[in-house]
Amino acid sequence: MSLVSHPLAKRFGRRVFLILAASMAAVLGVFVVLSLEVFGGETLVEHLEWIPQLNVNLTFQLDPLSALFALLVTGAGALVLLYCAHYFDDGELGIPRFAAVFMGFATSMLGLVIADNVYLLFIFWEATTVFSFLLIGHVLRLRTANSAALQALMITTLGGLAMLVGFVLIVQAGGTPLLSEIIADPPQGTLVTVAVYLVLLGAISKSAIFPLHFWLPGAMAAPTPVSAYLHAAAMVKAGVYLIARMSEPFADVPGYRWTLVILGGITMLVGGFRALRQFDIKLIVAQGTVSQLGLLVMVIGVGDPRVTFAGLVLLFAHAVAKAPLFLTVGIIDYSTGVRDLRRLSGIGKRFPILAVVSLVAAASMAGLPPFFGFIAKESAFAELLEVGASQPAAYVALVVAIVGSILTVTYMIRFIWGAFATKPGVEPTPIETRVSPGIVVAPAMFAAIAVLYGVASPMLDPLIRAAVPASPLGDPEHLSIWHGWTLPLLFSAVIVALGILVFFPARRLAVTLPPPSERFSGSHAYWVATHVLDTIAVKFTSLTQRGSLPFYLAVILSVVVIALGGTVLSVQQWPEELSLVSSPVDIPIAIVMIVAALFAMRARTRFQGGLLVGVTGYGMATIFALHGAPDLALTQLLVETVTLIAFVLVIRRLPAHMASRPKAAKRAFRLLLGTGVGLVLGTVAVISLGARIADPISLGLPQLAVEGGHGYNVVNVMLVDIRAWDTMGELSVILAAATGVASLVFLNTRNDQSPHLSRREARNATRAHLLRVADPEDPASRMNWLLAGSYLRPERRSIILEVVVRLVFHGLLILSVFLLLSGHNAPGGGFAAGLVAGLALVARYLAGGRHELRATVSLDAGRILGIGLALAVTMAILPLFFGQPALASSWVDIDLGPFGSLPLVTSTLFDIGVYLVVFGLVLDVLRSLGSEIDEHEEEEDHAEFAEEVAR
Repeated sequence: MSLVSHPLAKRFGRRVFLILAASMAAVLGVFVVLSLEVFGGETLVEHLEWIPQLNVNLTFQLDPLSALFALLVTGAGALVLLYCAHYFDDGELGIPRFAAVFMGFATSMLGLVIADNVYLLFIFWEATTVFSFLLIGHVLRLRTANSAALQALMITTLGGLAMLVGFVLIVQAGGTPLLSEIIADPPQGTLVTVAVYLVLLGAISKSAIFPLHFWLPGAMAAPTPVSAYLHAAAMVKAGVYLIARMSEPFADVPGYRWTLVILGGITMLVGGFRALRQFDIKLIVAQGTVSQLGLLVMVIGVGDPRVTFAGLVLLFAHAVAKAPLFLTVGIIDYSTGVRDLRRLSGIGKRFPILAVVSLVAAASMAGLPPFFGFIAKESAFAELLEVGASQPAAYVALVVAIVGSILTVTYMIRFIWGAFATKPGVEPTPIETRVSPGIVVAPAMFAAIAVLYGVASPMLDPLIRAAVPASPLGDPEHLSIWHGWTLPLLFSAVIVALGILVFFPARRLAVTLPPPSERFSGSHAYWVATHVLDTIAVKFTSLTQRGSLPFYLAVILSVVVIALGGTVLSVQQWPEELSLVSSPVDIPIAIVMIVAALFAMRARTRFQGGLLVGVTGYGMATIFALHGAPDLALTQLLVETVTLIAFVLVIRRLPAHMASRPKAAKRAFRLLLGTGVGLVLGTVAVISLGARIADPISLGLPQLAVEGGHGYNVVNVMLVDIRAWDTMGELSVILAAATGVASLVFLNTRNDQSPHLSRREARNATRAHLLRVADPEDPASRMNWLLAGSYLRPERRSIILEVVVRLVFHGLLILSVFLLLSGHNAPGGGFAAGLVAGLALVARYLAGGRHELRATVSLDAGRILGIGLALAVTMAILPLFFGQPALASSWVDIDLGPFGSLPLVTSTLFDIGVYLVVFGLVLDVLRSLGSEIDEHEEEEDHAEFAEEVAR
């Protein structure tokens, strides 16, 4: 649904959220049906092989715990999407992007809670991070939103990477990547202990637990639906979900319980106190969310199944109560443009239904009966008391939970009073924008659920009980509004009473006390760390990125000499025999290459140096040809030619002569460095060739090429079949390189703006001229052998070159097609064929200039590159629809009778994509380094001529 959300939003505007809400509700219905089996004792598993070599497979499992979270993700998502249909305005900028990203996040969150493979879980985990970054920074014009999004991305990504390392260690110790198997048979040892804490680091970063709690209040710069879904019902619950999964098998890891109880307790108290100091009603709710997340982590971190049961009840009570509070803030902000409680007054009279909804949600958060929050707090207090006898951490959690709950009551009263009360001495807040009555539906449904779950809590009891394992202390207490006159009931009464009493002095102190110092806060530490990192990066960049190519090469080659040279010196085994020459013909070729290299060092002009370097490349191509590698020889030959031409095109804009010779010290250093690189790499080659003790895999490639790729040209079959993934990556690199070159050269647009020449008109003019050419007195112009010949200046034209190009052009194109189609069984292939076709274009350009290039190929080079890559990607994906691995080849041999048989191989279509990419690259280079520079020169010549005329 995420893929079609963007076009649907463009078509339907904000009404698309109704469609998306319906689709999310349908998914909710599916999970409700599936959950009936799951809560009945079944565990649903779906498995699909993906990358078995890396233990990365698409394994999904729906058990009671994942079913509960799946219902939360889809149910809350449907209500928030319904809210979005009234929250956004028609024509508002960014609705299509928001809709697509929101659905992408919901999908990722759903995948996270049902993924059984830990690596797949990590993929979804990071996907939620990326999508949340995009959602928090939805309003691009707000710098606060952009910085908050970046902060959330940095914190949660670093935690996610630590979690990945922990998963890898656990998989190595346990021998399985499946979370269900790890829980059933948890590995042990010091390595596992380290791994568990790394996973916990990822969990607490996601759930905004101290000391990484500071990113969540900043993320309130996001639109209200984002806050309600990500930061109340979905994303921040991912860390709690993971802790709930990890507590069963790893609760006895040394320090596990105390770490989570202490960090959760600090988070709860810090969030509660900060909520009492806020004047922005959205930040009150945000700091309250931080506080409640600390409570959840602290309770579930106790690690006993009974307390985990209570923690899950708390989790759902928090979601259904906190989401409507965020949505309420959005309605107030949308209608008044004010979130400062000191300026809000009389809102309750204007929005009585919204006030009632918020009062219900706040009462549930504060733990008042008969709401769901009361049931959850009672359960948590009861289970912590019961477990405390065997787990002292439970008593600590109980004390902190009581103190934190007092703060919860206080800041919930502060929120209701600040948002809806009519304050004496404050003018009633004017309503600037009328809201649709339907916007209250979603928060009202959340509040109704809080009431329903409170009254019907016994119906939820078996569902949540099924999500936790059995406890050695017995079953947890059943959920109910009334358990009699118990100690937890006394705690609840004392909490409510003290919370009300604390509200009045807290309201006055919030105004009189100075704002809390941020100097020692986690947010300040983050900004200091990022500032220091930026400073180091700038200084390091200024030190290393000097804009000097010799400096860059010196650094790279020095590292090569030091790193590889040290390795070479440590080698103990050297080849017993050294063969310097494998064939007598290698000697003259080597001499030519060496002489060319030496003369290149002494070259005075750029053209001379480039030509001499090219000689070494042609010599290497000759060696390839003589040693039975015609494909490599052909490719090397063509690459050297195209490279040399591109080099010549570039140096036209550079001085003909090279810069002054460097000083003797620099020359000595360069000579020493070059000699060192040559000796080290030569030695590495000798050692590598002599170290082989087993038969090379290349011995089996001919048979593999025939059986797997239906081709006899091993090199081409490897490129388009056996190692086609490498070729896919190389095509992407070629496309990026072409785009980079074009972006550096083209000033306005990449499209060729030269006049388009009609082939028919040009040929008709040539035919008419041929009829008149016999008359020597006819004043007709000189014959144009090329379409754009008349555009060239007379002094730059060469009739001989035009004739030769006219004769060989079509032959080169036919040769390129032959190399393309025959490359599967003979020397050639898409890469070499594309270079040959590109050389045909080079010939047309050199003979006729930029207008001739435009007349020869009217298509845009970028489109040719894109079509080629798209064709290659399509041929990679297509086998998946037939149950085959990606890039698998199929073939059919067509019997042509006396003409033999014609093999048709699907990988040939992949090779055509390679052909188009290489051809498009050459065309792009010619248009950027050739045509565009020609146009710049012409404009400069016209400007100089105009200046001379003006003088």
